[in-house]
Amino acid sequence: MRYFLPEICGYGLSFQIDGFRIAFSALAVLAWTMALIASMEYMKHDGHRGRYYFFTFVTLFATLGVFLSADFFTALIFFEIMSFTSYTWVAQTEKEAALRAADTYLAVAVIGGLAILMGLFLLFHMYGTLDFEKLGQLVLGTEPTAMRYAAGVCILVGFGAKAGIFPLHIWLPKAHPVAPAPASSLLSGMLTKCGIFGAIVLASRLFAGDRAWGTLILVLGACTMFLGALLAVFAMDLKRTLACSSVSQIGFITVGVGMCDMLFGEHALAAHGTMLHMINHSLIKLVLFLCAGVIYMNTHELDLNKIRGFGRKKPYLAGCFLAGALAIGGIPLFSGYISKTLLHESILEYGGGGWMKFLEIVFIFSGGLTIAYMTKLFVTVFAETNTDEALQRSYDEKKYYMTPASAVAVGIPAVILLLWGWMPHRLMDTVADLGSGFFALEESGEAVHYFSGENLLGAVYSIVIGAVVYLVVIRGALMKKNETGAKVLVNRWPEWLDLENTVYRPLLLRFLPCMFGFICRIFDSLVDLIVVLLRKTIYRDTPLPRYYSEGTALTRALGKVLNLWRDLGNRTWRRSHPVDKDYVHLLAVKSDEIAQNNLIITRSISFGLFLFGVGFCLMLFYLIAGDLHF
Repeated sequence: MRYFLPEICGYGLSFQIDGFRIAFSALAVLAWTMALIASMEYMKHDGHRGRYYFFTFVTLFATLGVFLSADFFTALIFFEIMSFTSYTWVAQTEKEAALRAADTYLAVAVIGGLAILMGLFLLFHMYGTLDFEKLGQLVLGTEPTAMRYAAGVCILVGFGAKAGIFPLHIWLPKAHPVAPAPASSLLSGMLTKCGIFGAIVLASRLFAGDRAWGTLILVLGACTMFLGALLAVFAMDLKRTLACSSVSQIGFITVGVGMCDMLFGEHALAAHGTMLHMINHSLIKLVLFLCAGVIYMNTHELDLNKIRGFGRKKPYLAGCFLAGALAIGGIPLFSGYISKTLLHESILEYGGGGWMKFLEIVFIFSGGLTIAYMTKLFVTVFAETNTDEALQRSYDEKKYYMTPASAVAVGIPAVILLLWGWMPHRLMDTVADLGSGFFALEESGEAVHYFSGENLLGAVYSIVIGAVVYLVVIRGALMKKNETGAKVLVNRWPEWLDLENTVYRPLLLRFLPCMFGFICRIFDSLVDLIVVLLRKTIYRDTPLPRYYSEGTALTRALGKVLNLWRDLGNRTWRRSHPVDKDYVHLLAVKSDEIAQNNLIITRSISFGLFLFGVGFCLMLFYLIAGDLHF
């Protein structure tokens, strides 16, 4: 079912409703409802609640617009609205760290949006349409061209930046620790899926069956899932760990998108796994970030050493967090196991020799890292005791650590995760079939035996890897004894591996401004030389006379009045210090100088450019007013 709203922004907005779009629209409404319920307690003492709630609702509207869009133009409009309104979440506290993270988030969003726009220009130039279905029909059976690849890369940069795909993931680990926890659950759970939405459209419409494109997506997905998990293992902050975890899980989803291309025509396993892991990740991060919000509201800390032991006597919070942790770890009988099994099966189905075997190893090892860092979080917060005994007693004495409304907001998605994973064939397979049209599936695929020995063996490998990494790396290399003899976590991650501070900010804030500033200074001097040359030759300046005339009638009249005032003063209050100025002559000189400057300005190129800019703005205003009129 399609809807078209003509004349909006000149091109019109197109919307489509199908099973995939309905599923993610419903998921967005559920996520926003739970986040807003949790926000009532979390934002109770915030001084900018009105701003937060307003932009939260606008962001929901924009997110639904992206999911329901039927062409790239509509998707871009709502994608940019979503990017700018969600910026306020990151900057909500207005502290230095929040504003710096918000600057990074906004820079990535703006650059990504411009990249998408460039790609859309190229697509429209090649095919004359931006409609998803029409593009799929036009490119069907044709060989990809260099311009199509260029357009695809530009669009992928924009959507991949929002999804958090490596190397454009830098905003995620910085934005989540400073944003309110309910907003973080939406940033991680839902807004990243808008980026994946664009990547799926590229894979299923513009590059369907293109092995080269699929290989590119697989490489990016493998790097993202491994590096995100590695960052989460080393992270010492609760929400930063969950943010890096989101990067890793987006990598798993991206691998699924790549496998859809590699197996196109027989990609049911990859498509179902991709869609289900998108839904799973959204629900999991909704639970985990809302739990993190409860912890922060009570401790006002996110450092793992400081919140250590907070949840020891809080079984409800521990149970909800554990449901999310087991699901994201891919433990059998939980929902994450089902979606990861489908993705793993798609890799095995393709085969392909050594490099696909390497991808499978990275996939399983990244799953093991996921288990390791989630074990680190659960043991630290809910099993160990704090090194400060007084602080631990205060944690244990907290009986009412969240309101009933917050308990509902955390509990509902946790229960959904449990039921969802316990009935995979009845629930998960049914929902996965809703995405068949969006993923351009021609067949639904065979039923997967999720708990067969081969599939369970993959999960066992990840569990063993996770246990080894936790015991050797986290409990060994990442912990040391403090002054009291207790073991605490320490940050071992090298600062020079921070891409934002070592690469992006020096490149964007130092090198590129210096380079373009140098080029602009050359052109600026060139224009000045041309202006001077024209003034000395064709537009020769009129030299000012050595002895000025007595000006205009106005200056002479005003000068005579001032001369009379001067004479009156010299005879009375200024007799000891008389003034000797001829105001008629002075005003005449000033009048000639103004006239000469005006002549120079009106003959200059700068003035011409200024008039051009004014005219261009008036033309745009006329066009916009015309659109509004009709």
